[in-house]
Amino acid sequence: MRDFEKIGALFAENFSRFGEMGASLSVWKDGAEVVSLAGGWCDRQESRPWTAGTPVLVWSATKGPAAACVLHAMQEHGLNLETRVAEVWPEFAAGGKAEVTLGQALSHQAGVPVLERVASVFDHAEVAASIASQAVHWERGAGHGYGPRVFGFLLDELVRRMAGVPLGEYWRRVFGEPLGLEFWMGIPEEVQERVASVFPAKSAPPNDRFYTAFATPGSFTIRAFGSPQGLHGVASLNTREARAGSFPGFGGIGTARGLGKFYAMLACGGVWEGRRFFEPWVMDWMTTTLTQGEDRVLLMETAFSAGFMRDPQGADGRKLRAHFGPSVLAFGHPGAGGSLAFADPENGMGFAYVMNQMEPGVLPGPKSLRLVDAVYGG
Repeated sequence: MRDFEKIGALFAENFSRFGEMGASLSVWKDGAEVVSLAGGWCDRQESRPWTAGTPVLVWSATKGPAAACVLHAMQEHGLNLETRVAEVWPEFAAGGKAEVTLGQALSHQAGVPVLERVASVFDHAEVAASIASQAVHWERGAGHGYGPRVFGFLLDELVRRMAGVPLGEYWRRVFGEPLGLEFWMGIPEEVQERVASVFPAKSAPPNDRFYTAFATPGSFTIRAFGSPQGLHGVASLNTREARAGSFPGFGGIGTARGLGKFYAMLACGGVWEGRRFFEPWVMDWMTTTLTQGEDRVLLMETAFSAGFMRDPQGADGRKLRAHFGPSVLAFGHPGAGGSLAFADPENGMGFAYVMNQMEPGVLPGPKSLRLVDAVYGG
């Protein structure tokens, strides 16, 4: 990291050039926060200034912390990536899923990103039963397909089966409170008034295969983003009911500092201030790609480790894109509209950018990627 002035200038330019409304950036290096920037507004009326302590919805950037809860519970119970999901959750064996492993489930290879049964996002038991009875959409080992919404419920049920508590509660008990992280999957009442609203993208989406499928009724892509039912519109996530609900796939709310510190702990080998959260072999699960190729839902090249997104690599080992910085060990997760968080263990780096004015896309855009490049001295 070489040019703090450039990082600040690019952050400011996100507002003047890219129409950002409110945003925060938190960058950590070797366990210390080295960049903390915040600016803009929590609302269109510009009545509430945005600060470094402003929590906001981060959409699918929630999946990283949620996956960490599953990995921690696996560690506590002596399980590994080859353990079959049905050993933890017997009902999951139905529909051709008996041999699906935890590693495959965590890397979007389980074959259940779309539910055929109607289930409400507000009824976890109903959604879990639907996942368990669901037949696979492809045979085990025949690729992967991102689960934008179902994935979070799958992770939640795994934690409930292993630890006996909902994933959001497990997160606060194991990570949130010990590390002092302002990040929740289901926010407490006292935080409600501090949360910034999120707003849909103003510009038209690009003309690519994903958005064509996303706009096509009945496509596998739109069905994946539509199940389970409920909370489909951006405005619906701004309600008190949605904010209080625990949705580990898309409903996490927190600050850039909270997310950044969490990934900083992972970048430090799963150890923070002398306390070990993850053993080295579990950290290896996060940095090792389990699947890469054409994503059946996103219709683009994607790669996943155990619960985290990775940058795809070519046959020569070089990255095909660098959303998580230059290191081939980096891992994290973006959120629809522009949020981005990741860990880089090779460089001891934790990064988080959160905002409330969404831009088109489920992968990171220029607002965050220019900052990533600048953080690494680009």
